[in-house]
Amino acid sequence: MSARDPLLQVRGLTHRYGRQVGCRDVSFDLHPGEVLGIVGESGSGKTTLLKCVSGQMQPSEGEVAYRTRDIGTVDVYGMTEARRRMLMRTDWGIVYQNARDGLRMKVSAGANVGERLMAIGERNYGHIRNEAVDWLERVEMDIGRIDDLPGTFSGGMQQRLQIARNLVTKPRLVFMDEPTSGLDVSVQARLLDLIRGLVGSLGIACVVVTHDLGVVRLLSHRLMVMKGGRVVEQGLTDQVLDDPQHPYTQLLVSSILPV
Repeated sequence: MSARDPLLQVRGLTHRYGRQVGCRDVSFDLHPGEVLGIVGESGSGKTTLLKCVSGQMQPSEGEVAYRTRDIGTVDVYGMTEARRRMLMRTDWGIVYQNARDGLRMKVSAGANVGERLMAIGERNYGHIRNEAVDWLERVEMDIGRIDDLPGTFSGGMQQRLQIARNLVTKPRLVFMDEPTSGLDVSVQARLLDLIRGLVGSLGIACVVVTHDLGVVRLLSHRLMVMKGGRVVEQGLTDQVLDDPQHPYTQLLVSSILPV
């Protein structure tokens, strides 16, 4: 198996909600260190796709295969539930649009980060505490607030804490769902710079879902455009945004179409 082999392979992914199709026949590869952006208007299927790819919702059809560290490439939905959950807590990270969905609100900031280390077998309290301090510093949070509850932080700081919680285990793959949505513009800009720096320095592969073309231009190497549950255009991010070929992408880029 070559290091150049895909980290994630998605083939023919389809998900139905009764008679309604959330996403249809989506296929792509994601390589180590690569960032894939997925854009489209509300209802385009991008969030459904993300949930299916990230192990949160089993697709109606298709396959999600992941190249693990230890046993090679496996079918994510062929795993036992326990093994899939362990994968999601260790080698993967999921950054939710609402940081509260990705945090334990009743435990401290430091404990939110430390819990992830305990999930991979770390038991030395001093090391866990030091790693928590290090990661709070990396995401530019005040380490003096390590024992404060997440509810005492602003939305932007909660999102930084969620990022620290996800990255402390050095995952190889992170899924991000509208990571800067709902934050004011200046907070968005600082957070995007932080995400770009961390993802680049750690060599993490990412799938980023957003309605914001500025986010994908800054973060992603490749881009998929979705409409009505289907991928209508894909390619290198700058190529797609600077020279869109599909009429829907042209509307999206020209901001005529509301997102």
